[in-house]
Parts: sequence; structure tokens; C-alpha cells
Amino acid sequence: MPDFGFWWLFWLVALVVLVAIELGTLALTTIWFAAGALVAFFAALLGANIWVQLWLFVIVSLVILLSMRPFAMKILNRHTTKTNVDSVIGRKAKVTKAFSDDLASGVVVLGGQEWSAKSVDGGAYQKGDTVIVSEVRGVTLYVMRPKEKPATPEPLADPSE
Repeated sequence: MPDFGFWWLFWLVALVVLVAIELGTLALTTIWFAAGALVAFFAALLGANIWVQLWLFVIVSLVILLSMRPFAMKILNRHTTKTNVDSVIGRKAKVTKAFSDDLASGVVVLGGQEWSAKSVDGGAYQKGDTVIVSEVRGVTLYVMRPKEKPATPEPLADPSE
């Protein structure tokens, strides 16, 4: 019977531990390394030296991680909805306390909640103005004026009249 050394046992234990961690977290963080441990385990059984086993572990783990994780994350996150802060960007808010670059910050109401607000475009905003949220930093909304729709030009008079 060939002498496999103890490395096959090391890779088998690593494989079991990595799979157990993945099953506990379901975060797609260790499954890629479990695949590398599986390849290294078979290499150890075939009598490869430890350096070959280590290189196989690293290369297989990285190749699978870099090639499969983006694809897997896209599939797993396809039904993810934006959370609270992400969902306010691009929405309209009403100014309830005036502000400008000279004033520290104002207050806007969005979805029934008050937020502190600062101007992105350097404009002055009065109570009752409608603004658009362009970004969120902490608990402050950075807002700007809504883009105005261009006025519809009057039709040209018919020269034959």
C-alpha cells in the first residue's frame, strides 16, 4: 500500500470545515476554497508533493472564485430591492426649513420623515420648494433643483395666412 503521508487527511479536514462554514453562512465565501481543497485532496491521494498540492489549492480556488462568484452573485441578488437609504436617491422632497450655501443646513420632508439637507448646486431653497435627492451622506440628504422641462415652442404662423 502506498504511503500517502498525512496531507490527504489535512485536505479532507479542510474541505469539511470549509463546506461547514459555507453551509452555516451561505455567503459564497468559502465554497471556492473548498473546491481547491478537494483538488488538493485528490492530488495528495495520487502522491503529489506538498508544493504541488498547495499550488493546486491556490490556483483552483482563485480561478473558481474569480470566474464563478460574479455570476453566482448576479443570480442570487437578482431579486434584491434597494434598502432605505438607496431608495431615496432620485426622489422628490419638500423643503420645510430654508437653506443655502451660507446656512449650515436645512430640513426636507421625504416620505413623511424629516431629513437634514444641504445643497449640491449651491442654490438657495425656500420653505415649500421641491427638490430632488442626489446623494445621501449619513443622515443628510444632498439635494438639487428638479430639472425643468423645456417650454413647448409656439407653432410658427402659416405664411400663407
